[in-house]
Amino acid sequence: MTILSIARAQPAVRWAAGGWMFFILENAVLSENRTWIIEQLGDDQYHAVYGTFSTIATASIGYTYYRIRKGPMDPALRLWTKRLPPTPAAAGFVFLSMGLAMATQTLPKLQIPFALVNPDASAGPAPANASWNLQVRCPFDFAHGKNQDGSALHGLERISRHPGLWSFGLIGLGQAMMASSIPLQIWWTGPVAIAWLGGAHTDSRFRRGMGGTLDPRYDAETSNVPFAAMLTGRQGSDSMRKMMEEGKPLNAAVAILASGLWVARRIR
Repeated sequence: MTILSIARAQPAVRWAAGGWMFFILENAVLSENRTWIIEQLGDDQYHAVYGTFSTIATASIGYTYYRIRKGPMDPALRLWTKRLPPTPAAAGFVFLSMGLAMATQTLPKLQIPFALVNPDASAGPAPANASWNLQVRCPFDFAHGKNQDGSALHGLERISRHPGLWSFGLIGLGQAMMASSIPLQIWWTGPVAIAWLGGAHTDSRFRRGMGGTLDPRYDAETSNVPFAAMLTGRQGSDSMRKMMEEGKPLNAAVAILASGLWVARRIR
């Protein structure tokens, strides 16, 4: 039985895919024809039309989730009925951790709120008998990354040109791995489709100067799909080391811990 035949036979599958397909299509059509619509209606009216259709599409996504959760479910579409099996739990943990870790990198850097500092450190290396003071500091380092070269790749840009989309997509993929039915699995895969297709379409438009620009060098050194540019050597052999140095490890650790707790809750 093919996916199309399943979709024709199972309303829940059609509902699962329908909302996300509508969202992707309306965004693609309206953004691709942005210039023509603005010429016909004006910039304000274009954004009004775009916002209206996007709101309707988002509402349809929420409604389809409600229909899947509350509607009858064919037993043949269920993947498991009792406890979450180990394999999907492990896959879910990996993708959730990646997505949440990327999302937390956009927040201020977390730091331990206490530090030992040497008051005379500015004068040179501290002697063995130097005095140290306990310094209480803000748990958020708002200055982290403020001095980097604006023209150079930094942090999440090394992973993807669209880190926000892909953090959303990977979180959805993690949930899809742990979904208990095929319709829910399809529904949770929607954010990945948004990230992949939406990111690719945005890049295509910007390369043509539609709604933005994409610097050729930046385009050559980065990728839409996470880690593709790093793994293919487009950022040099030390790109992984630089990404780790530029990242916020405590933020990522909190994300991984939260993912582990969420998956553990699903297993119980």
